[in-house]
Amino acid sequence: MRDLFTPLAILSCMALPLAGCKIVKNPDPNDASVQAAEMTDEARMAAYADEIWTDKVLPTVSQNAVSLTDLHAQIDAEGLDAAGAAHGLRPEGEANPWNFAANGEGTIVEANTESRAAKLMVDVDADGAADLTLQLGPVIRGTALRDAMPFIVFTDFRDQIEFAKLARALNDLANAGLSVPEGDLVGRTVTFEGVYTLRNKSDAIELVPTTLQVQ
Repeated sequence: MRDLFTPLAILSCMALPLAGCKIVKNPDPNDASVQAAEMTDEARMAAYADEIWTDKVLPTVSQNAVSLTDLHAQIDAEGLDAAGAAHGLRPEGEANPWNFAANGEGTIVEANTESRAAKLMVDVDADGAADLTLQLGPVIRGTALRDAMPFIVFTDFRDQIEFAKLARALNDLANAGLSVPEGDLVGRTVTFEGVYTLRNKSDAIELVPTTLQVQ
């Protein structure tokens, strides 16, 4: 009996450490949730912006775009809030400014394509003076593209920093989709569609184009 007991005791002792062990499966590096967790905020927001750009952002702009000339005639006649209620897009809350999707055509009266904040100044009413700025980028001011999207809600994001990085990612995609010819652009006709923000009816129009063609 003594000889039989000894091997059993040894086996029992060997099994004791295993009872307290928990086998953890190595994460699959190809799993989407693992990849997202390992991304930086910039990369994650860039991936999300790219995911929604063609199927959601561009159709939202096109479906809501109105003539810039007609829109501002309505703003002058009825006020910003009336025009905003009819055509504007904005996050929930009256404190938020109106964002408008608009299209139009005009003559380029000034062009700055060398700066990182490249832009075209455009006359749309043929009086020789610029009526709006087309922001070409890559540095684009404002968050109009993000804030004009009714399906983008702040509370769906971690914090204000992440939300701001989404705005930057959308602006980057707008810039990437533009093709501007080289050479002197002043005097040439440009057609455009895009979005801009108005807090007051007298604010300068700084439109972020999603489509642009210089003739």
